[in-house]
Amino acid sequence: MQKNDSVIVSEEKIECFQKKILHWFTYNGRYFPWRKKSVTNYELIISEVLLQRTKAETVSKYLPLFLKKYSSWNKLGEATEQELQEIIKPLGLYKQKGLRLFKLAKELKSKKGRFPKERSQVEKIPMMGQYITNAYELYILKKKVPLLDVNMARLLERYFEPRKLADIRYDSFLQSLAHRVVNHEKSKEINWAILDFAAKVCKAKKPSCDNCMFINNCNFRKKFRFF
Repeated sequence: MQKNDSVIVSEEKIECFQKKILHWFTYNGRYFPWRKKSVTNYELIISEVLLQRTKAETVSKYLPLFLKKYSSWNKLGEATEQELQEIIKPLGLYKQKGLRLFKLAKELKSKKGRFPKERSQVEKIPMMGQYITNAYELYILKKKVPLLDVNMARLLERYFEPRKLADIRYDSFLQSLAHRVVNHEKSKEINWAILDFAAKVCKAKKPSCDNCMFINNCNFRKKFRFF
């Protein structure tokens, strides 16, 4: 069990959540290029960088254009920061993402596109950050780690319990809970299912509670009875 002050999250509740979210995903999951079996490690990392605070549908439409121009770490490493900012302007936050791509490309080009095999070493790569490092571990090292962002946090907090700290990166309860939830043989699918459910049903504004399979056990709905 995981305790957050007086709050206890049982294994039974987590297992129930895992079963329901996977069932929902089977019939309602979204399709994106980075979810194809044939996707390369390069495409996975690039996709995750572009997805930062940008809708997945927007990135999905734009990604082929980017990959056509920059098909590898070597090609990307030849671009200037200004060139990268210009090409990703349609996605928003282009200065931040452009800088991240530029520094990553320079680092990975020098390593011939090879990432280290240990998280501690991956974290030393400029501009990786917690989320991108988690994505690397999940997709490339095949480890059971969460793609914990504000969307996943929202669903987990509404169904289970709220975090204590504003920054999800440093909230030990939420971090631990997220790891427990995706600790499953279908860890990747649970991650995707949570992100899709948060986007389609458990939205930040005007959540579709009437279409939610968790409605009877949702702490968020119990608190706000008007849904």
